[in-house]
Parts: sequence; C-alpha cells; structure tokens
Amino acid sequence: MTDVAPRYSVVVPVFNEAAALPALAEEVAAVMRRMDGGWECIIVDDGSTDATAACIDRLTAPSGSPFRCVRFARNRGQAAALYAGLRRARGELVVVLDGDGQNPPEDIPRLVEMLVRDGLDLVCGIRIDRQDGALRRVISRVANGVRSRFLRDRMRDSGCALKVMRRAVVAALPPIRTLYSFIPAFAVAAGFTVGECAVGHRARQGGESSYGLRVFLWRPLVDMLGVRWYGARLVLERSDLVEPDSDRRSSSC
Repeated sequence: MTDVAPRYSVVVPVFNEAAALPALAEEVAAVMRRMDGGWECIIVDDGSTDATAACIDRLTAPSGSPFRCVRFARNRGQAAALYAGLRRARGELVVVLDGDGQNPPEDIPRLVEMLVRDGLDLVCGIRIDRQDGALRRVISRVANGVRSRFLRDRMRDSGCALKVMRRAVVAALPPIRTLYSFIPAFAVAAGFTVGECAVGHRARQGGESSYGLRVFLWRPLVDMLGVRWYGARLVLERSDLVEPDSDRRSSSC
C-alpha cells in the first residue's frame, strides 16, 4: 500500500457477512476504480464468528491491495465498528456503507458529485423503495420524523448507512452506540452543511440481519435526548475544525 493518502476512504463495518462481502467488495472496487483519485476500503470486522475473517484476508492479501482491515477480538456493535473505521480513514472524502449489500455502491459517485457540486460537508442517502420488512419501515418512518423535529437537522432518512462526508466531519462524531442514526445531527450541531440524495436499496445479498430491532427501537430514543444536550454544549464548530472556504448550503437532489 502506498504512503500517499488516497482521495477516498470507504468504511464498511461487518459482522458475520461472509455471504455478502465478496460480491460487495467487487462492486466497491469496480465503482471506485472509475473515480478520480486513489482509494482505500477499510473493512471493520466486528468480531465475526463465520468465515468473514477469511474473506477479508483474501481481499487484503495481494500486494498493494486497496483493502485494509480492522479486526475486533469480540463483537462490539455496529457503532463501535463504524467509529473505528472512520478514525482510520485517510481519504479527503469518506464513504460509509453497510456490509450486507443493501446499499448499492453504484450510488457513491452521485453522492460525491452532489457534495462537491453544492459545496457540502456531508451527503446522506435517502432510501427509495426500501427492501426491509414492513415493521422496520414503519418504525423507521416514525423514528425519522420524531428525530428530525427534535434535533432540527431536517434529515428524512438518517438511518441510511450510505453517506459521503469530508474527513473533517469525523472530528465532530463521538463514539456513541447509535452513531449511525445521529451523524447528520452531530454534523449540523458542529456547523457543517448537510444534504440528502435519493439512493437505491435492495434485499440483503446473503446472511441475516446482524443488528436487530432491539438496537433499532429503544436506543435511538434514549440517545436522542443526549444528542440534543451534547449539541447544545459544543465548544468547537466547523470553523474550528477546517479552514474557511466558499459558502456551503443545505440542499437535496
């Protein structure tokens, strides 16, 4: 692996995703090779107990491979895996997606294009035609509505894993259990500009859901109170974390 920092870092937390990871890695590689600038893909193995580790070893083994691995000795949870990957990202632009294959990597260039074109700091996907179960979709719709109004970040689908952000945004993200759901809220509280872009969604590419409704239901509701408290007491904002540049504004595509 070259010592030159890549333009893009793709962060993929995984837990028992041996069935989905090989195909997903191929898709990520095919998409990122078409992008301008170098790239790396950081796969965080969240203590998998299936053949995920072997899959990752095959991806990282070739000399000069853009795939990197962070491995937990035991399962620490999706947020911990995500945070570990984000902190190790070297790219100017950081892409986040789930390891289950439900986020089509082919949407990455569109989010990057919007971020650059509109001068944004973070672009979040909005899942169109979601392929999740009915209960999960209903809970997500209600939770997104409550969260958006309470935290005032105006995001319609903060639970969508597919996001593109400038690396400076990572400094505004604390390691909490429900980090996935609150990345936009933390970014807005720190003065970063956020936009949304419609993305595809598909059925799992294999295996079963690794992070169940227990996390999906009550933890975000509890943590939401803490996020609002945290955001109201931030002492650092975007201007403290990056050099001022052209005006940025919220927008949608």
